[in-house]
Amino acid sequence: MPLNHIRIVLVQPSHGGNIGGCARAMKNMGLTRLVLVAPEDFPGEEASARAAGADDVLAQALLYATLDEAIADCHLVIGASARDRHIAWPRLTPDAAARRMVSATAGQEVAVLFGRERTGLTNEEMELCKALVHIPTNPEYSSLNVAAAVQVLCYEVRMAFLASSEDRPLKTKTAKEDMPATTDQMEGMYEHLYQTMEDIKFFGTSNPDVIMRRLKGLFNRAQTTKREVAPPWIPPGYPPVTGWLRWEKCPGSRQGRRL
Repeated sequence: MPLNHIRIVLVQPSHGGNIGGCARAMKNMGLTRLVLVAPEDFPGEEASARAAGADDVLAQALLYATLDEAIADCHLVIGASARDRHIAWPRLTPDAAARRMVSATAGQEVAVLFGRERTGLTNEEMELCKALVHIPTNPEYSSLNVAAAVQVLCYEVRMAFLASSEDRPLKTKTAKEDMPATTDQMEGMYEHLYQTMEDIKFFGTSNPDVIMRRLKGLFNRAQTTKREVAPPWIPPGYPPVTGWLRWEKCPGSRQGRRL
């Protein structure tokens, strides 16, 4: 399917009706991959009733216990934020975010995160994103139901897809090593980087969380590739690894190794 590389991720949704409403909004616009992270009320009758014919989207929805598991294999993660956050992350309009999602190279997995109905995404969850998207609602009444927010972004994705499909240039084949690193690979690198900086006492009296947040923002803006994340001591021509890149100290060495 044309938009099958895009998944809609709902983080800890509390109402089954909202899950069903999101499924309906997705199917209206041609998206089918729904991911639920620790839902409180699913499956259930209310979700099916609100889906209004999008039961197939609900039936194939994937459930995960944690957000890390839900987006581990994603190359591009965009978080939906209802309010301005004091995080130096790239911010996109809905149409710009949609164009970026649709234009993702073949083989790339894309996720759009929607937070809890009352509190949205946490700062820690937003740090897993490459960019944030904000729907410019009326500032005097800016609250959007999560299904309505999903509808807006799915509409923009469909419009971007239709605009690009009429005169879409042939995409050149990209080597796997030059594709964007997945969330799992980036988090592995961050863990290794944190431990190394701690070992050499780089942080000093500074707050490690602040420094790591800034570094994550830097690497996100650079759109880091798998080749750049790979440990530099792996020799050229090393057999391809089927799993994720993992970082672990070798005994008697300050370097890591591929597991």
